[in-house]
Amino acid sequence: MTSPDDTSAGQLAQYAVQAPADYPADFEADVVLRDGATARLRPITPSDADLLVQFYARVSEQSKYYRFFAPYPQLSDRDVARFTQVDYHDRLALIVTVGNEMIGVGRYERTGRRTAEVAFLIEDAHQGRGLGQLLLEHLAQAARENGIAHFVAEVLPDNRKMITVFTEAGYKVAREFEDGVIMVEFDIAPTDTSFGVMQAREQRSEALSIARLLTPSSVAVIGASRREGTIGNALLRNLRDSGFPGRMYAVNADTSASEIEGVPAYPTIRDVPDTVDLVIVAVKADMVSDVVLDCAAKGVRGLVVVSSGFAEIGDEGRRRQRQLVGLARSYGMRVIGPNALGLINTAAGVSLNATLSPVMPSRGRVAFFCQSGALGVPILADMAARGVGLSSFVSAGNRADVSGNDLMQFWYSDESTEVVLLYLESLGNPRKFSRVARRLAGRKPVIALKSGRATQGVPVGQLVRRSKLPGATIDSMFRQSGLIGVDTTGELFDVAQLLAHQPLPKGRRVAIVSNSDALTLLALDTMAGVGLQVAGDPRNLSPDASAADFGAALAEVFADDRVHSVVVIYTPPVQSSGAEVAAVLAAAAAGSDKPVVSTFLASRSVPKELQVPDDDGGAARGSIPSFLNPQYAVGALAKATQYAEWRRRSDSGVPELPDVDTFGAEAFVTEYLQRHPKGADLDDSDRQLLLNFYGISVLPAFPVLSADEAVARAADLGFEVILKATADQWRMRPDLADIWRHIHDEEDMRAAWAEMTQTFGVAADPARAQFVVQKMAPPGVPVVISALEDVSFGPVVTFGLSGVATDLLGDRSYRMPPLTDRDAAEMVREVRAAPLLYGYRGTDPADIAAIENLLHRVSRLTLDLEEVVKLDLRSVLVAVQGATVLDAAIRIAPNEKPRQDTPARRLT
Repeated sequence: MTSPDDTSAGQLAQYAVQAPADYPADFEADVVLRDGATARLRPITPSDADLLVQFYARVSEQSKYYRFFAPYPQLSDRDVARFTQVDYHDRLALIVTVGNEMIGVGRYERTGRRTAEVAFLIEDAHQGRGLGQLLLEHLAQAARENGIAHFVAEVLPDNRKMITVFTEAGYKVAREFEDGVIMVEFDIAPTDTSFGVMQAREQRSEALSIARLLTPSSVAVIGASRREGTIGNALLRNLRDSGFPGRMYAVNADTSASEIEGVPAYPTIRDVPDTVDLVIVAVKADMVSDVVLDCAAKGVRGLVVVSSGFAEIGDEGRRRQRQLVGLARSYGMRVIGPNALGLINTAAGVSLNATLSPVMPSRGRVAFFCQSGALGVPILADMAARGVGLSSFVSAGNRADVSGNDLMQFWYSDESTEVVLLYLESLGNPRKFSRVARRLAGRKPVIALKSGRATQGVPVGQLVRRSKLPGATIDSMFRQSGLIGVDTTGELFDVAQLLAHQPLPKGRRVAIVSNSDALTLLALDTMAGVGLQVAGDPRNLSPDASAADFGAALAEVFADDRVHSVVVIYTPPVQSSGAEVAAVLAAAAAGSDKPVVSTFLASRSVPKELQVPDDDGGAARGSIPSFLNPQYAVGALAKATQYAEWRRRSDSGVPELPDVDTFGAEAFVTEYLQRHPKGADLDDSDRQLLLNFYGISVLPAFPVLSADEAVARAADLGFEVILKATADQWRMRPDLADIWRHIHDEEDMRAAWAEMTQTFGVAADPARAQFVVQKMAPPGVPVVISALEDVSFGPVVTFGLSGVATDLLGDRSYRMPPLTDRDAAEMVREVRAAPLLYGYRGTDPADIAAIENLLHRVSRLTLDLEEVVKLDLRSVLVAVQGATVLDAAIRIAPNEKPRQDTPARRLT
């Protein structure tokens, strides 16, 4: 790769693409390669001619032969013009660049209305890094957006690497041998298999990109200083004192010393004689870009930028932050920060403290990601006080590049990590977060605290899309993804303390063994509030109960098959070490698969007396955590129980819905936006036409402006109709009946018309009430199903019962598509008014399956069509059998900010 030796921060403009007017910027992406390094993927432009010629000159003769099926030593001017001048619709080429070099290109060319031929060329030195797979994913996504459904390719039989790219992509590939060439053909619509392949590749590459940061062989501190009290000095001391066994270097342009704090010192990173894997940057913000270029020339793999002065200071800082990330990624580097506290890895053989915190945590099984540097130091101190050891820790500051999503990908396969903690101030890509978190939570507990839920605020310095959804959406997303959501940092550590040492509960029944009546009552009250059940009567011992008394009671509860978890409360009336009670408790719990929590001498840790020591002198699994009082112990146990139930449920799939016509719906939306370029609300006919593609029918409603019109329309329908006022100001008036039901004949209709126009005060102008006549639907429970395209979350589906009261109380459930069968079932059951659907007070139960079916169809529609920015099934009447949609509203508009989580891998 060409070195950026002659490049300075002032010359960065050379990397700007001179793009044609129709250049599709949405196709640009930063990507992670198979080896964990990053690269830039973008459409080709005419200004890339020299880049293409230089790239082609480096490609071997064999690779050229594989591409063109004949010797092709160089490109003619005509070739270069054809390959770089594309229309981005019928002909598209995507290139991958690292620094200022092209290393791969993929292209498609339309050969039929819905078919295109696809081809790739990868520089030999970069083959095996997954470029072909990435290019195929992005070409397929772009082709689908341009109305192409099938790819075809011609491949020579001995070009095994390219054949593998196609056959392992997860598509159903058809192959045919003809005239010495293998003809490959496949549909490019995403499938469960192709999406699963993409997710697995994404996890491996992103995990490796983080492993490169957390497991370096050499680390340099740029901005290291001898002066105590400076950031550069603190970073170097913490690194040196952490026991890091690799090579360490201090870099400071203003020093001629050969060492700083006992660490070899150099004026620039380029002067370091050995390779450097990780660099900690602590220089002024306006110097960081030059440092990045120096690190690129040195071949550095990753950066921890502690420096402030970026997006948190305003427009200039935001520009500087984008430049930092774009430049680092273009040269294959990941960035933690800027404005970061840093990272810690306690793994044996690493022992790395690359943070401003002087506390090096003990080795453990809990991993922690947070965004706040200010909270990082007290968080580490609190965990140390509780005796909770860490496997790794990252505080990402402005989180311009490395995010919680990346760390979750790493921890998914990290054998040192058994429990994951997340302190989140914002969600940069909620759809990907939900997807990655759900996969991780299926393997390891993930405990998450999201700040700012009440205000939906975005911390200064974090460049994320601002959601307009209510805070309850975050809670619903956590439940959908299997995350253990908590409200305070104390609760975060309480649950971590339990899950790091005890097994998951197998049920909700809890036994209490206590020598304090008052604390037993407190535990019982807390259990009632969090949905745990008491297994039998609490074992209330006397205040002066002996170790033998505790032993006998504990033996009973551990032997009782009805008991799933155990709460032990020990508070002696006089000062006591409790050693004997601790011994019998530890002995009774040893080998049991029932989790035990305690309030042991009001300790807030894992007391030494209750520890099972591990190889590092910490608390191993089987140690019994203690909490300040039973409320905290029971609260943590309840969270663990809920998570265990989520894990035990058989994970269901997304239903097929074979009658859905996605292509027809997409064509309709395209045509509609041609008629309404700025978007519009669909009228009745267009609305029903779109819903028909997804098997949803709305009971027709006919506007009427007079009693005569109402009578005539009712007669056409054969009567048994309703008269309804549909204007919002009337529909939301609980003191006025906006519907007149059971209209059997002309006399009924005229009476209804007279009464309703008088009630609403619109007798002189019935159009104000927007009256409609509609056929009577079977009686049932009214519900509402909605979908909204949010700029941050993408599509979100909402469910609730109709009514002013449920609206005011916010009694709604939320989920992000696609919905599994379990997701839809939980949506219906988790609203507080759900009992009305199940035969409340003797009423007939509603058809729950019909509701779930509608939820799946709305979910599929909004997932397929991001231009459907709002969909409301405003009135759905759910009967004993079936559900009738009485009223709907849909808005279609151009999506100015495409969704962040796509079927093609990209860094966001």
